[in-house]
Amino acid sequence: MFQKMKGTYDLLPSETGKWQSLERTIRNVSKLYNYSEIRTPIFENTELFHRGVGEDTDVVSKETYDFIDRGKRKNTLRPEGTAGVVRSYIENKLYADKVPVQKLYYIGNMFRYERPQKGRYRQFVQFGAEAFGSNSPMLDAEIISYAVSVLKALKIDDVEVHINTIGDEESKALHKEALVKYLKKDITTLCKDCQTRYIKNPLRILDCKVDKDTELLKNAPKPIDYLNETSKQHFDGVVKYLNSMGIKYIVDKNLVRGFDYYTHTVFEVNANLETLGAQNTICGGGRYNNLVKSLGGPDVPGVGFSFGLERLMFALESINFEGDPKFVHLYLMILGEEQKEDGMAILNRCRLGGLSSDIDFLDKAMKGKFKQADFLNARFIAIYGEKEKEEEMINIKDQLTKQEVRINKHKLYNHIITELMNPAQEEHDCDEDCENESGACSC
Repeated sequence: MFQKMKGTYDLLPSETGKWQSLERTIRNVSKLYNYSEIRTPIFENTELFHRGVGEDTDVVSKETYDFIDRGKRKNTLRPEGTAGVVRSYIENKLYADKVPVQKLYYIGNMFRYERPQKGRYRQFVQFGAEAFGSNSPMLDAEIISYAVSVLKALKIDDVEVHINTIGDEESKALHKEALVKYLKKDITTLCKDCQTRYIKNPLRILDCKVDKDTELLKNAPKPIDYLNETSKQHFDGVVKYLNSMGIKYIVDKNLVRGFDYYTHTVFEVNANLETLGAQNTICGGGRYNNLVKSLGGPDVPGVGFSFGLERLMFALESINFEGDPKFVHLYLMILGEEQKEDGMAILNRCRLGGLSSDIDFLDKAMKGKFKQADFLNARFIAIYGEKEKEEEMINIKDQLTKQEVRINKHKLYNHIITELMNPAQEEHDCDEDCENESGACSC
């Protein structure tokens, strides 16, 4: 028997409703912020990620799925979404579009060869947003607000934004010089990866998962202390606009992001939820003013973020997120072989009219049919047998109001639509002195 590959999972029908609801919420919030969806290939030229994400990042050096195709081309399954979106932005000349600031979002599968754990997989779904064409700190603030709004729309209210700046290239160079000097004497006390990063990309040391809590790194020079005036003004602007929108944040001087392309603003959004515990970062992002140019495009700034949706879904367990309710509008019970042709025509008319409908394909007894209707959470049950066919009638019961009627079979669709548009009033026991009929009062 074949089994799924390690680090992957099957999304079964019992769970897809949650995912559909999550994705719809993302799309709805994206529309509010006027971000349009972009879809890019799941594999790209390997060099794109080496240049875009960074040769020395863990993602590129340790975690990518690389392969050589039959044309001897080096390809990589995308480990993140930004590089592919930037490639598409350049290749399709979106920078020349009539809309100068391009605001895009994506939802798609990514692949990283890492140790599988709860909420983290080797094939995973990432939701991300990228905005190109403006260096305004307003756009940084908007992208942070966008990420927070997605969580708020999902009823995750206890969120905390951690924000920092690593400055422009000049500021980064000043900080790098100070960091190298500070670490030189004690670099051998850090992990082997950090010792390699010291030579190739010292800033990545501050993002080390092994040594980040050591006193050496806690006391290391902070990027925010080496900003030039331009970088200071940009960060002050971001903070000002966050304040104006009422978004709570913490300036976290220790925060850096794991990819090489970041400049200026970097941020993470944490959700204080039981299922996440101390590892509660649920979204990360920042500004990347040089990435488009480094990949062969014009000198266009950008800013963005990404969520891992499996981790977000894991977080939603804390608030008992159920997603879309599973139901059908109509469950049709056909009694007898001679009625099946008619029954299928009735069912088809309802489906074409937009009613979710189902039927018994196994010729179960009535008890089994009713049991299946309950399992499918059918709002209406219709019964069509020999007598109903002769009289061109059909019996229908509203499972919510418990009302049962016998109507012309050609009026079934209109009847259901009418009932769905009316506020349903469930029967209940009235007070002793109530003079109204049951279900027609508010007692």
